[in-house]
Amino acid sequence: MYLLFLAVWLILNGKVTAEIFVFGIVISAALFAFTCRFLDYSLRKEILLFHLIPFFIRYLWVLVKEIFKANMCVLKMIFSLDLQPEPGFVYFDTSFKTGTAKMLLANSITLTPGTITVSVEGDRFCVHYLDKELADGVEDSVFVELLKEMEAEGAKWS
Repeated sequence: MYLLFLAVWLILNGKVTAEIFVFGIVISAALFAFTCRFLDYSLRKEILLFHLIPFFIRYLWVLVKEIFKANMCVLKMIFSLDLQPEPGFVYFDTSFKTGTAKMLLANSITLTPGTITVSVEGDRFCVHYLDKELADGVEDSVFVELLKEMEAEGAKWS
C-alpha cells in the first residue's frame, strides 16, 4: 500500500525531482500510518493479499469456465423446441466464516447465466434457477471448494 501511495504521488506530480521524491516518501508514510491506525489496515493483511493472488487467479479461471458452460446450457434451452425450462428455487447452507466468501459465492452464482442469488441470510442461500440442470450441485460446487481453500489460507495469517 505504501508503494502504491508513492507511485500515485509520483504519477500525479508529472515529473520526478529529488524534492518531489523525498516529499512523496514522507506523504506516503503519513498516509500509510493513517491507514494502519484508523482504517484497520496492517502489513499482515497486505502480505495475505499477495498470498491469495494465485487463489484469486484460479477462482477467476474457474468462474469464466463455469460462465461459458452455463451459457451453452442456456443457449441449448433457447434453441431447442423440445426442452422446456423448469424454473425453481434451491436453498442451501454454507459454513463460510467470512462475509467476503459469502459475497464472492453469491456474486459468482449470479454471474453464471440461468441462476440468481435471491437472498443470503446468515449461512443460508436462496438461489433461483432457470432449469434444474443449472442448479445441480450448487451447494457443493467448485466455487464453494475454492472459497473454503481461500478461507483456510487466510486463517493461517490471522
